[in-house]
Amino acid sequence: MLSDRVTFITKALIVVGPYLGRAAIRRVAAYGHSWTWRNTPDAKNIVVLGGSFAGTELVRGLTETLPTGNKVVWIEKHSHFNYIFNFPRYSVLKRHEQRAFIPYDFIATGAPLGILTSIQDEAIAITDAHVLLASGERIDYACLAIATGSTQPLPANVSCNKRSEACRELQGAQQTIEASPNIAVVGGGAVGVQLASDIKDFFPTKDVTLIHSRDRLMNRFGSRLQDYVLTALRDELKIRVLLNERPKLPVGGNFAQSTSLTFSDGHEEFDLVIGCIGQRPNSSLLKICYPDAISKENSRILVRPTLQVFSATNPTKNLPIFAFGDVADHSGPRMGRAGWTQAGVVLENILSTIQGQAASRRYVPDIFIEGAIKLTLGKTHLVFYAVENGEHGSDFLIPSRDGKLDLEAENAWKEYGVDFKQLWK
Repeated sequence: MLSDRVTFITKALIVVGPYLGRAAIRRVAAYGHSWTWRNTPDAKNIVVLGGSFAGTELVRGLTETLPTGNKVVWIEKHSHFNYIFNFPRYSVLKRHEQRAFIPYDFIATGAPLGILTSIQDEAIAITDAHVLLASGERIDYACLAIATGSTQPLPANVSCNKRSEACRELQGAQQTIEASPNIAVVGGGAVGVQLASDIKDFFPTKDVTLIHSRDRLMNRFGSRLQDYVLTALRDELKIRVLLNERPKLPVGGNFAQSTSLTFSDGHEEFDLVIGCIGQRPNSSLLKICYPDAISKENSRILVRPTLQVFSATNPTKNLPIFAFGDVADHSGPRMGRAGWTQAGVVLENILSTIQGQAASRRYVPDIFIEGAIKLTLGKTHLVFYAVENGEHGSDFLIPSRDGKLDLEAENAWKEYGVDFKQLWK
């Protein structure tokens, strides 16, 4: 374990050092940009759709680098940044849910006045020149970046766009879980594992069953993490784990009460069944104008290595449209750090495009950084796991028993430049 920790830190420093250097240069350049950019009446719109990890990183980068004659129009349906990493925990833990919704105040800190227009709305369709919003408004664009992510129900995400309503959604989940003695969680990915372990650790007397369709939990990761997680769930928390089972989820929602599931050996009754499976990429806005830019296999948006959208029927046309994050069909992990990296690629390519040059920066995933995961296994038990690039690369597993109940929400607020004290204002 010591070797893993030391080796990982050493490798991380090799990667993080140059990144911090580039970040420092970017901050200096941003300060100069804030004095030189000028608001002009004929400025072209660089439109960004989506305000999660990927979208906000791009918006911030654009406000620091766009040349005069261009401005950012940012369209996001939520009133606050949804810190979805904490949603499974806050579906169980009471009186913490507001901490998962961070004000968007940080997004234009230090940016020149007029460079950013924020619109709380939802994009429902795009043409070759406009974005159509749910309100009926049409926004023209010179360049468009799509970071609309994917849709999942609780405990992975909330359906409400306002913080007050989203908090009530999480509170409803808390109450339902607390009132249910016998709970089944369907789906053995990160969300299912974290939810099942939290339910059992906060409510030890409950019967908790975790059900997964594959022969291993966390099947997107290495066997070392898979074995560690299975041992923690079965031996420490006494969670019943059923593998190679694919029961049909009940109709009527992700939190189905007083229902049964059908397994290979028969039916079983549960007080509550919670589904933690499936993502639906928010790619439908392309269906009218660019239907062939949506993958028929996974519904994600087809992109070039430059993260530029391309249509299968017209693959040589260079569209001024980019897609990244969970909604795009790229080769990288579908995690927050990958979205940040991709935002940097899109930023450079947008700057090239508006200057009349070809988009040339290619996205090459760094699995060691972008694919690393910090997985909670109950109140304070967590494990950090990362894999080196390459098929035969080493992996690193670093367990800890020092996790915080609120999953260090204050650090998330600081990371996005917002004072945590605003939560109580």
